[in-house]
Amino acid sequence: MYFTGSLILRLFILFLMIPETEFNPENKNENFIMQINNEKMETATLGAGCFWCVEAIYDQLEGVESVVSGYSGGSVKNPTYREVSSGLTGHAEVCQIVFDPEIISFEEILEVFWEVHDPTSLNRQGADIGTQYRSVIFYHSEKQKETAEKSKMHLDASGTYKDRVVTQIVPFKSFYEAEDYHQNYFVNNPNQPYCSVVISPKVKKFKKKNKDKLKKE
Repeated sequence: MYFTGSLILRLFILFLMIPETEFNPENKNENFIMQINNEKMETATLGAGCFWCVEAIYDQLEGVESVVSGYSGGSVKNPTYREVSSGLTGHAEVCQIVFDPEIISFEEILEVFWEVHDPTSLNRQGADIGTQYRSVIFYHSEKQKETAEKSKMHLDASGTYKDRVVTQIVPFKSFYEAEDYHQNYFVNNPNQPYCSVVISPKVKKFKKKNKDKLKKE
């Protein structure tokens, strides 16, 4: 193959323009480790009323990598908070939780789920009323489906609640991240009335009861 002088020069310039990090063995190893970590993570998508409350609880748990508030289960693409709040899009307020199953299992994720809301309340959690506040588990695999169904059956049989558990267990289809101001809402707005009156007592109660499950500070 014949290379002209100008082609060789251009190739040499392109070589110089490539970021050094792409040839850095240490960075390559870091990227490989990140890929492995991502592959071993699992995702849970849960609706348990207002996502501000759910996010504030799951953020406390050891083994939880991230919690993002958003919308699932509806018929409209990229819905806004106002549209979801109307109840017309069919979405539920949910949190998408990425966790390390070697530290906290999906079954343990569900144990917290049952604890932090009333799964016998149809389309309502406290003063929050509407289908967007329904109790729902969007499973990401057949294994999650099986675990969720067994967990729900066990809760019903335990007598913890006098009424029947109405939590939906449905396949995950899509997730739309909520607007930026909804993310880390409790952390960013601790003095907001809803946070101080509703969320703060719930978080304090949970932390007191589940000290062994919390992230190390």
